[in-house]
Amino acid sequence: MLKKLVGITSALALTFGLAACGSEETGSSSDSIGEQLDYEIVGIDPGAGLMKLTINDALPEYGLEDWDVVEGSGAAMAAALKKAYDKEEPIIVTGWSPHWKFASYDLKYLEDPKGIFGGAEDINTIVRLGLKEDHPDAYKLLDQFHWEPEHMEVVMGLIHDGTEPADAASQWVSENEELVSTWTEGVNEVDGDELQILYVAWDDVIASSHVVEIVLESIGYEVKLTQVDAGPMWAGVADGSGDAMVGAWLPTTHADYYAEYEGKFEDLGPNLSGTTQGLVVPAYMDIDSIEDLKE
Repeated sequence: MLKKLVGITSALALTFGLAACGSEETGSSSDSIGEQLDYEIVGIDPGAGLMKLTINDALPEYGLEDWDVVEGSGAAMAAALKKAYDKEEPIIVTGWSPHWKFASYDLKYLEDPKGIFGGAEDINTIVRLGLKEDHPDAYKLLDQFHWEPEHMEVVMGLIHDGTEPADAASQWVSENEELVSTWTEGVNEVDGDELQILYVAWDDVIASSHVVEIVLESIGYEVKLTQVDAGPMWAGVADGSGDAMVGAWLPTTHADYYAEYEGKFEDLGPNLSGTTQGLVVPAYMDIDSIEDLKE
């Protein structure tokens, strides 16, 4: 049976009321983790593959029928995590890396002995059919775009600290000319050709999309970045209304969308490898495995 998604009211209540968790009024250190957290895991947007894995697979496979996943967003999850972390209170979130939170806080993934969340994923570049013929230089640049998690985390950290995404991307590009030159090798300048890049409001995808925007604009493209949800992102590239996206998490997170639209897009392969996803807790919590949540 599918676990319900707790609504936004619950998410807000958790974000602003988590300080009571573990107190004398709501629980004590002798309570189980589930009792301390009211059997709630802080999630992100409901369309994310990570949410589906948690609700449809992880909870039933580990016998956690009493647990719910709070529906919200990446920003709401980060706010709840910060509030709990600052007070050293317990919290469990759906998490992934690269993400700035791992540089800002001492966190750990709960062990997943059943392998529900799979191994490391890639983030792929997906383009519309015909892009190579219509915009060969953009196609070549996007095909050559590849960086490492530590590169992405620098941009994410700048944005998290208050720098506008475009400014953060521009700063990173100016400081990493040698790597960027490998993306633009053999690419010709153009004169104002228009491109539309679709992206979801995930910190990693915001970072990568703005970096690609800056580099494409440096060779003469006029780039329009359009923020959408994951489903419309895939649908837009598949129907040709969007030219490309650089935030396709595969083979697990976006597996359903990949299967739904397969044959209607071109997969240029990974632009970043070595991602991780699962359930994340602060390192100060005395818990190491998802199986421990049954206690």
